[in-house]
Amino acid sequence: MSEHNPSGMQFGIFSVGDVTQDPTNGRTPSEHERIKDILTIAQKVEEVGMDVFAIGQHHNPPFVPSAPTTLLGYIAAKTERIILSTATTLITTTDPVRIAEDYATLQHIADGRVDLVMGRGNTGPVYPWFGKDIRQGIPLAIENYELLYRLWHEEVVDWSGRFRTPLQGFTATPAPLDGVAPFVWHGSIRSPEIAEQAAYYGDGFFANNIFWPKEHYQRLIGLYRQRFEHYGHGTAEQAIVGLGGQVFMAANSQDAVREFRPYFNSAPVYGHGPSLEDFTEMTPLTVGSPQQVIDRYASMRETYGDYQRQLFLMDHAGLPLKTVLRQLDILGEEVVPVLRRELGVGRPATVPDAPTFASRVAQAREGTLPTPGGALAREAAAAEASTAQSPAAKPGAAFGIQGGAR
Repeated sequence: MSEHNPSGMQFGIFSVGDVTQDPTNGRTPSEHERIKDILTIAQKVEEVGMDVFAIGQHHNPPFVPSAPTTLLGYIAAKTERIILSTATTLITTTDPVRIAEDYATLQHIADGRVDLVMGRGNTGPVYPWFGKDIRQGIPLAIENYELLYRLWHEEVVDWSGRFRTPLQGFTATPAPLDGVAPFVWHGSIRSPEIAEQAAYYGDGFFANNIFWPKEHYQRLIGLYRQRFEHYGHGTAEQAIVGLGGQVFMAANSQDAVREFRPYFNSAPVYGHGPSLEDFTEMTPLTVGSPQQVIDRYASMRETYGDYQRQLFLMDHAGLPLKTVLRQLDILGEEVVPVLRRELGVGRPATVPDAPTFASRVAQAREGTLPTPGGALAREAAAAEASTAQSPAAKPGAAFGIQGGAR
């Protein structure tokens, strides 16, 4: 925590990169325009004093960010302070070797300002496009991340698993900056196995927090916190939690609703479904004045506990760049500074700040970075003189998956 940031939290923007017709004038931006707009938005995030810009990974229309490290590499060169992250890195269909090398390279370019959100995505056809079976989504996520973790933490890796060709004496290059891998969040909308995976590794858990009522995400986050403590990484309140969210603002709520309604009604993500009023009641979408947004998001910790990262979806549904930039001005100047203060009030000193590269380098020097299975695995290893692995020490078994890699 600091005087500038009494909550120790990070605030920022995540983008899914959709190319959508503006329903108010019928104009659809080109892919070229949309990519350029994303780059402009990311730089605006730093300009208005926020902390994180995250981009998704998609391989199907109407989305353009199929090469997130290319976008983030450009943004790294144009910014100095913000963390560059992913709204989803497709751990199921992207080769872990590519992830390890691409994001370690980006980490060097950005001087460490990189972390990732691992996810399975929500587009079924992407699996066969990359030679995978969607029915194996969870086992793929578990095995691929186990390999990625080893590639970032071991100099030479021998590997044999179910879903890719074996590796013998393989070294990923470049190695992570200063020998410290990017921080990883595991994102999930519905899968308790992913909450378990995040807890096992002592990683962060990111809840999309857009599509479902709060009770749904409350259960997933509660499970993650419980299992984080179970593995001995710390207390439940020390687990690293991030939330998504979505807002649209104007000086008064009536103007915000009037302006945003046509975009909501035609949005590719949730358009042609519930009414705007029903959706804002059921989910964290808040359309109104800056004070209404402050009130709604300052209350999130009452549901989820103190948390470390809050990202907002702002540039979607055909909203023109000018409107998005205006929204970022309001968010950065009127909303986020107040949330930093309010979410810092009464925050226990034992709740960790949001992870940064500097804090992870310090942990590495102190020997306090989390390890797979945490204290539970270390205790099991000390007690087990035999070569048999206990469930706590074998990722597949920990997540209820039989077999797995070695």
